[in-house]
Formats: sequence, structure tokens, C-alpha cells
Amino acid sequence: MSIPPPPQGPEGPQDQPPVPAPSPQASTPYNPYAPPQQDPYAPPSADLYASPPQTPYGAQPPPQPPYGTQPQSPYAPYPQGMQTPPGPPSPYGPQPYQTWSQGYTPYNNPAPLNGMSIAALVLGILCCVPGVGLVLGLIALNQIKKRGERGRSMAATGIVLSAFGLVVGVLGVTGAATGFWDEVKDSARNNASASPVKGECFDAPSGSLEGMTYDFDVVSCDGEHDGEVFAVVRMGSGSYPGDKKVTATADDKCYALQDAYAMDGWAVPDDVDIYYVTPTSQSWSLGDREITCVFGNTDEEASLPGGSLRNDATNLDSDQVAYLKAAHVLNAALDTAPDAQYVEDDLPGHKAWAGRVSTALTQQADLLDGHEWSGASAEPVAALVKDLRTAQKEWAKAAKASDADEFYAHYDKGADLIDPQKSVTARKALGLATTPPTYDENDGGEDSGGGAGGMEV
Repeated sequence: MSIPPPPQGPEGPQDQPPVPAPSPQASTPYNPYAPPQQDPYAPPSADLYASPPQTPYGAQPPPQPPYGTQPQSPYAPYPQGMQTPPGPPSPYGPQPYQTWSQGYTPYNNPAPLNGMSIAALVLGILCCVPGVGLVLGLIALNQIKKRGERGRSMAATGIVLSAFGLVVGVLGVTGAATGFWDEVKDSARNNASASPVKGECFDAPSGSLEGMTYDFDVVSCDGEHDGEVFAVVRMGSGSYPGDKKVTATADDKCYALQDAYAMDGWAVPDDVDIYYVTPTSQSWSLGDREITCVFGNTDEEASLPGGSLRNDATNLDSDQVAYLKAAHVLNAALDTAPDAQYVEDDLPGHKAWAGRVSTALTQQADLLDGHEWSGASAEPVAALVKDLRTAQKEWAKAAKASDADEFYAHYDKGADLIDPQKSVTARKALGLATTPPTYDENDGGEDSGGGAGGMEV
């Protein structure tokens, strides 16, 4: 997407060595062809490239910094780790760096514009030599892919217009030209949005999942790769809704769809995070409506190890899928914890949350009871169901607590009964991951493989 580059710091004039004051006794012969002398008392010139004004006779020049010393920037240095572009400090303090959620949407300098794409667009519009415009457009697309430059949409538009003009000129048949026009338009749109599909892995040309990108190199998931696509969301038609709307949609959709692709959150490493690729206003005009949801390393410049993160009905058996579907019911309820960290700050909100968890525990236990388990998994799953039904009673009492102390008493008992370690035996019997993810205590119970908290069973 097109975002203006960050403001650059002001550049003062380069340091000049001091100009020695002329001796008052010195006299220069009159030369009619010499350029006029500068008035020593005139104000400084507005030309940024002019020499510094001469000092008046007898006046001492202002002190100059030592040779090679750079003028002090009025802005503070860019702190290590702060994800804010350098520039004047914000009156509201450091602002967070908006992510590909991190999403391909940060404030970075755009790539250079490909010259061939401009020529292809101009010739396509003029239709004077459509064959040349078509060739230049194809060359431009090849250069853009190799160099990571901008101009894909202009090159694609030039190809479309040149191809249409060429067909009309050669065939002279309106019906055939119209059909060819539609095919070329679709091809140009696909070229403008060449994102990988669900289940594919890729490398970013820049080696980073931050910033703008114009192409992807699809690679095998068996080796190291920058990202793995776990969902593709298509936005509606109409005019471009704006960067903020597109980013908000990507946030909502991608985080909601991760569990459908990686059902076993315990099997997703802690250093995996969610990124997304969104349309820009330029690609939107060519029909690009896709948001691509991607798993990547928490360090956007690091790679993922070999192996796909996918674990769903395509590579799990029926017992594993049944268990994970039931676990997601509880995790979804735990994710709805109130923002207030302490019960005393929002007792009604915590009681309502406990009620949702109580209902989810009943649903989870019923789903596990209703499935016919095979092999050695039946007994540990039955023991787990017993704990879930006991936990449900404690959470139900917490939902009816009269004060914070009563809430804590039942909450602590209920939380212990759904501790992740209690599900390890059942998971081992089912052949699922047995190491719980690292939990973030600041999260309200979210279970994602990337280090978020939760009490998944």
C-alpha cells in the first residue's frame, strides 16, 4: 500500500571554514569586468547554495565548529527497539509502529519506479505503436520482479491497452477483440495481485515481512521460508475503503482464522506470529481484493524452519479433530475476559465472563462425551471430562459471587481444574502436542501458538 515516507530531518548548510576578514589597509585595483562585490552589510542571500555572507571590515567572524564536526540535529536519536520512524518527536510520546499487523503496511521509503512501466503505460494510452507498448510492458514486469521496483500496475495497464489496440488493428473484429480484451484484463489483474494461496510457503524478496512488496517467491515448506499462508480473505467490491479499514479487516479476519488452519495451538512454536498482505489503492483499481493471512517469525527478518504449520482435517485423524474442536469452544470463551486486570475493578464484567466460561465447559464436556474414542484415548479423555464438569460448577458459582473475595475463591478452584497440564495425558494418547505454549499473563486467556496465554485442554 502506498504510505508517504517518514519526514527527514532538516539539513543545515555544510560547515564552511571561517572567512578571514580582509585587511583594512589592502586595496584592490578597479576592474570593470569583475563581478560586482557583495555588500558586506546586506542581509544573507536566500539561496541555499550561496557562500556565507562576508563579515564587515574589522568585525570578528562568528566561531565555527572544528573541521569535520557535524551540526547537532534538533531531533533526538532513534532509540534502539522503538518502532517509530525517525523525525520530530510526537507531542503524544512515541507512537507504535503499525504492523503486516503486523502486515505489509509500515512507514518505509517506497521502492524506485520502473521506467519501462511508464513508457508502456504512455504507449498503451496513445495506441500509436501498440506492439512496442506490449513488449515494454512485459520487459517492465520482468525487471520489477527481479529488482523489487514499483510500477507493476502501470506496466499491466500498458499491456492491457497495447494488446487491445494490437488486436483491434490486426483482426478488425469487434467480437474477437472484446473477448481477448477480457482475457488480458484478467491476466493483468492476476499479475497485479500475485499473492500465494492457502497452504503455500514463500520468501519475501526483501527478506523481511515488513514494508511494501510487489512479488513473492513461492518455495517448498520443507525448507526454511519467510512465511506460510494460512488463509485468504476476499473483500467486497466498490471503491477502495482506505488503509485503516483494510488493516482493521485484516486484523479481525486473520486472527479469527488461525485456529482453523493450525487447530492444535500447542504445535505452533512460540516464535511464530501473524502477518498479513493487504491490497493497496493501486492494486485495488486492478481488481485486487484479497487479504493474505500469513504465519511468520516474531522477528520479521528471520525465517521459519522447515515444515508446514498446518494441522487440520487434511492431516489429522477424526479423534484428534474431535478433541481440538471441543477444546476451541472453551478457548473462545476464555478469550472474552474483561479488560480490567483485577476483579475489584470490574466485578460485573468478571462475573459475566465466568458465566460464559461455565457454559463453554458444559458444551466441551458434552462434545467429548458424545464422541466414540478409539484405542487408548477413551480412558484419559473420560478422566478429563470429569474434571471439566467439576470445573463448570466452580465457574458457575464465580458467576454468581456477591463480592470479589467470593469470586476469587471459586475462580481459583475452577482454574486449577482446567490447568493445561491436566490435558497432557489425553493429548499424548491422541498423538497431539504435549508441551503447552508459553503464556502471557497479560492476556485474558487467548490460546494461539505464538506465545499468547490460555488454558486450553
